[in-house]
Amino acid sequence: MNRTVIITGGANGIGKELVLQYAEENDNVVIADINEQAGRNLEQTCKEKQLNVMFVKTDVSNVSDIEQLIKSTVDRYNTVDILINNAGLSKWKSPYVITVNEWDMVLNTNLRSVMFASREAAKVMKANANGGKIVNIASTRALMSEENSEAYAATKGGIVALTHALAASLSDDHIQVNAISPGWIETGDYNSLREVDHRQHLSKRVGKPSDIVKACKYLTSEDNDFVTGINLIVDGGMTKKMIYEE
Repeated sequence: MNRTVIITGGANGIGKELVLQYAEENDNVVIADINEQAGRNLEQTCKEKQLNVMFVKTDVSNVSDIEQLIKSTVDRYNTVDILINNAGLSKWKSPYVITVNEWDMVLNTNLRSVMFASREAAKVMKANANGGKIVNIASTRALMSEENSEAYAATKGGIVALTHALAASLSDDHIQVNAISPGWIETGDYNSLREVDHRQHLSKRVGKPSDIVKACKYLTSEDNDFVTGINLIVDGGMTKKMIYEE
């Protein structure tokens, strides 16, 4: 395909799996991550497989870093076809004690970054014959919560709303914008999970990063020119399950 794909937060977890699978389809992939060591290691692993991958150290909470990311991508690959806004962090703190700086850090990393990365990528995408595709990684925590998750929940809910707003604003430039809300996606040792962990899902298993990759591939498929503005929930049915015991 040789499309150019930017994946923020691409050095670890879901982002790493996205990088590997898009690169293995012969796409040009840009890893944007604040973790330079992990990013360089993944870049080297991909190069050893003769995959076309570039790492750009990026703090997505810094708009100038985002602007430099897009510039570096265009300098190397001439365009941007797909942006996956995957970078994020969490801060589990009581609403009574979370500081303004902590709140702003989570919002700037998780939510503000989506707005400005999308804007800068769209400036390039709109010159493409086929426009472009943006996928924002939200969370089922946009729809349900545990205690002390206010900052994280606010950003993920904001991403869902921002997604359909951007889909409307960018539609004339043939840019599709969609969100994916993962549920429990295990990025550690999958084999260490308990049977009860799997059984509580309607799917009877905990999710894997590859489940999110499949959703991204659907939304960014060249054949998909119709779906835009949606929030695709990928959670093994957890948000549809009644919690009451009989």
